[in-house]
Amino acid sequence: MVPGLARALAGELVRRAEVERSLMRQARDGPAGAWRDALAACRARNAEALGTIVRRHGWPAASQVGAPASTAALVILLHAPDLALQLGCRDLIARAAADGRCPALHHAYIADHCAVELGLPQYYGTRVDPVTLRPYPVRRVGTVDERRRDVGLGPLDEQLRRLREGAWGARET
Repeated sequence: MVPGLARALAGELVRRAEVERSLMRQARDGPAGAWRDALAACRARNAEALGTIVRRHGWPAASQVGAPASTAALVILLHAPDLALQLGCRDLIARAAADGRCPALHHAYIADHCAVELGLPQYYGTRVDPVTLRPYPVRRVGTVDERRRDVGLGPLDEQLRRLREGAWGARET
């Protein structure tokens, strides 16, 4: 990919993720209806744009567009209302991670996301039920911390403890 195109794609991905993040804050802090509709529309537009980028240029790996833009692409993908796009990109991200073009952590997040959406056990325990604050089912839970360590994640129990402390602290304030 030529440098000018890579910079343009990077800027577009980061901009789109920032717009979504702003809408998420507004939806969380404001009246439910209008902001949630705007957020859903934003996510649909972002998914369409990401799909176009991926069809034309492949997965926007960190080695091409930089780490912030590649992470922005992952966030857009995780929030996309299109499981087919997520599944297709999961495989592209797996190859990019295996080749060292993007962090293995990106593959862990999208692999778990797709598994949960398909009703299958996740591999890394990155997806947590927001109501119970417990992970969705995990494949071979006895070895999950080894898989997590391989992609740069800490132990699952530690993640859950921090999540629960943060959630309870947020409810008390």
